[in-house]
Amino acid sequence: MHLKEESLRREENTLFHMFINTYENHKLQKAFIYRLAEQEFEVSYAKLFDDVLVLARAFRAKKIEKGSKVMFLCDNRYEWMVTDLALISIGAISIPRGCDTPTLELEFILNHSEADFLIVENESMYERHESMLSTCSLKAIFILEAPKVHSFLSNIYSYNDLLKDRTISDEEIKAFISGKEFLDEEDIFTLIYTSGTTGTPKGVILTHKNIMYNVRELPFLIALESSDLWVSILPSWHIFERAAEYLALSKGCCTVYSTIKTFASDLEQYKPTLVATVPRLWESMYTKINTDLEKKDAKKAKIFKKLVAISAAYNYNLRVLKEELPVFESRSFIFTCKDKLIASLKLLALYPLNAFAKKKLTLVQEKFGGRLRLAISGGGALPDFLDAWIDAIGIRIVNAYGMTECAPAICGRALNCNTFSTIGLPVKETILKIVNKEGDQVGAGVVGEIWVKGEQVTKGYYKNPDENTKSFSSDGFFKTGDLGKLTLKGELVITGRSKEIIVLASGENVDPSRIESTISMLPFITDAILVGHTKKGLGALIVPDFEKLKEYVAQNFNKVVHNIEQVMEDKHIVSKLKSEMNDLLHHKSGFKPFEKLQNIHFLEQEFKAGEELTNTLKKKRHVIEKKYKEVIDKFIH
Repeated sequence: MHLKEESLRREENTLFHMFINTYENHKLQKAFIYRLAEQEFEVSYAKLFDDVLVLARAFRAKKIEKGSKVMFLCDNRYEWMVTDLALISIGAISIPRGCDTPTLELEFILNHSEADFLIVENESMYERHESMLSTCSLKAIFILEAPKVHSFLSNIYSYNDLLKDRTISDEEIKAFISGKEFLDEEDIFTLIYTSGTTGTPKGVILTHKNIMYNVRELPFLIALESSDLWVSILPSWHIFERAAEYLALSKGCCTVYSTIKTFASDLEQYKPTLVATVPRLWESMYTKINTDLEKKDAKKAKIFKKLVAISAAYNYNLRVLKEELPVFESRSFIFTCKDKLIASLKLLALYPLNAFAKKKLTLVQEKFGGRLRLAISGGGALPDFLDAWIDAIGIRIVNAYGMTECAPAICGRALNCNTFSTIGLPVKETILKIVNKEGDQVGAGVVGEIWVKGEQVTKGYYKNPDENTKSFSSDGFFKTGDLGKLTLKGELVITGRSKEIIVLASGENVDPSRIESTISMLPFITDAILVGHTKKGLGALIVPDFEKLKEYVAQNFNKVVHNIEQVMEDKHIVSKLKSEMNDLLHHKSGFKPFEKLQNIHFLEQEFKAGEELTNTLKKKRHVIEKKYKEVIDKFIH
């Protein structure tokens, strides 16, 4: 019986099989909600099916076939998913990327991937790359949002040119559905070129087997049901968001496409049960909520912070009692009992205050719609202070860890794991180990590189044998390049990234992410990047919240500043600000003496997605360090 079920599962283990299954079981349910020119549209699974069929038919007519490589430049919108599913139904290989992709990067990806076709979101994007595209030998270019643009002998088409005929016969429906028989789980369905936080983009090969592992195993971990509603804000082409949308599709859920501008209001209007976000968005929400409160009423802001602190303290002590904190080495029974006794006494003292705090903090939950049962954070490490803050205001956070190369899931603190301050357990049937520099496995509590093996792991990078040799061990483990350690129960704690480690002239190794997230707790800091590789000490490039910085300078120095230059000219102010940051980097918080800042420098421009940031808002360190090399060389030695 088991073997028969496994065989059936494998035969239907493609995204197209999943889509057809959802269509047949949820035809009348809402699949997507989106806005266009201020007008709201709702799409059922039946309408989604029709749209996919019609577009797939048009693509086939233009010679897109199984194995065709299709470059796809588009941000998150309903048509993204329609296009993606149309390509999947044909067996074509999508090569997705965001609208802000620079021309040089696009040219590299088109050439390296040997793309046959290109789809762009709108005419302005086509015009931006037109000169370069004229040198490429593409079979056809499609513009998603444009009037009819095709002319005689031209290979450029708009979707309006393609979709003149929207009639669908019963025979076409049968033929379209039967197309799943020609797809296999080992087929490549996408090439995703990594954003390049450390250098040239690499083309990650993902098969249906890789992504369907996630579609099959993850819904259980978050108790996903067809009644769930997602609000989507991340780029659909990024594997984290893409996998979330596939999960939603697989269960017949509804996804609302949002934007940075409308995200806050969409949360209140649509009342989602699930959101998938990145740490930087949580940082923005944390800053916005606290800043708005301080602007309206400083006294209420202080009360709010006190309520959060009470809730966080109660939650922490409750976890001590329930043994839901990370343990890296065995402790004696006596010490454990002593900790639990102290925690119990604190809980008794905090109980009435916590009840009051939790009641008041439900007002914050209303800002997220009031129905949010899980918030999934991925695409980067969530700082400890944010993790504790989100938990304190009453939102259950699923702290997830994954990579494009794993389509993306590796670990997650989902409903099967309550150990706080960890990334949780490896997902089902995934082997994860921590190794030292020699490649030998180390025990609990020892920091090393994270290696992973499982069905979700890529076969390798496209046309990149050198990188494939470097990235896989002789026994088939993928070397993530991330550093971490395991608890005694097997939960993962991320400690940094090996390629981002700063090595000082003294030979000391410094993980920049923990210092950056700690100093970013200061209200006048929007972002920070630590520098100092091969230098005698550390420095920080700071992106300030200038209004907050002006307030700080006025209150502490009785001085009015009008620009960053005035702040940097006053050595006394800079010294005091640096001192504030170093006070947070205290040894009681686990920081070492050499992790103090030698100097700081305020930047006049914020980091932007597509330039200093990736599309999931992670910092491109090599880009930032190159851009500000002269500044870095002057302010640290």
